[in-house]
Amino acid sequence: MGKDVAAGGESNRRPPPPPPMPLGLRLQLIELSAAIDAVERRDGTVNRALYSVFVEHLMSVRADPSPDAATGAVRSFDFTIDAARGLWARVFAPAAAAPAATPMPVMVYYHGGGFALFSPAVAPFDGVCRRLCGDVGVVVVSVNYRLAPEHRYPAAYDDGVDALRFLDGNGIPGLDGDDVPVDLASCFLAGESAGGNIVHHVANRWAATWQPTAKNLRLAGIIPVQPYFGGEERSPSELALDGVAPVVNLRRSDFSWKAFLPVGADRDHPAAHVTDENAELAEAFPPAMVVIGGFDPLKDWQWRYVDVLRRKGKAVEVAELPDAFHGFYGFPELADAGKVLQDMKVFVQSNRAARATA
Repeated sequence: MGKDVAAGGESNRRPPPPPPMPLGLRLQLIELSAAIDAVERRDGTVNRALYSVFVEHLMSVRADPSPDAATGAVRSFDFTIDAARGLWARVFAPAAAAPAATPMPVMVYYHGGGFALFSPAVAPFDGVCRRLCGDVGVVVVSVNYRLAPEHRYPAAYDDGVDALRFLDGNGIPGLDGDDVPVDLASCFLAGESAGGNIVHHVANRWAATWQPTAKNLRLAGIIPVQPYFGGEERSPSELALDGVAPVVNLRRSDFSWKAFLPVGADRDHPAAHVTDENAELAEAFPPAMVVIGGFDPLKDWQWRYVDVLRRKGKAVEVAELPDAFHGFYGFPELADAGKVLQDMKVFVQSNRAARATA
């Protein structure tokens, strides 16, 4: 794991120079930022006409249920949870399991996008889930939750919980248990950015309300990757890295909260601002591994989240990557993107074993 720092590890010094990046990656980040700025309006709405061009047509990929040598040994397919609200998921599983294979843990994944953008079909998230399956050794179920501002808080959390309820009652449709057996009692939640925020709130809801009566699915752990938290206060890292770090800046963050939170709410709303006072964590809240990047403007909020979990007596570990920017692990050419998958693998294996022998 990356080196952990003391509780309350907020940044009060000058920001480091930007970490070295390949030119091609810099251009990708510029293009991504331009696409986000093109579709996000100042009034907190999204230009869905432009969005359909930039995201749904140019950035999305189809599921691949029959992979060939070019796509590797991971297959993918989609299934519907609730067509009426557009709730569906994309599954990533080995093309075939070895004979008498041990059931695989399940990872339910929530993509990023500031609560307002993207889907499991967007190429970077499709690629991340494919690598999670292959490198971490899990069957991934990537959830297409409803987007803000058309569907504000708590729609994404509701969809996240309902996806777990569906899996608990139905298993994974389209996956032959004799082909690739899965262990729903070793279920992990993971997601980056807004998806990391969703991971926290869905896990707490599930642990408090649904876990006691669940038939098959038990949460073994959560992995919020650079989770999206905030508040009315501007943290030192937000101020120091604004306009310096790629992808996230104050303007885009403010847009995301304005789009997602209830009309009239500010950034101290409990969905965004997880504190000792408002974080009533369920007794069965699962162990957490929080991924924090040193070049992420949101890192101070993420460290505060870690501190809250610790003060509440919850099991939490930190994977800290000093040079990582927000969204880094969507780019496999970066060494940190591979390293964090190995950290995730260790976390999954150790927590699964603890559950299995309990």
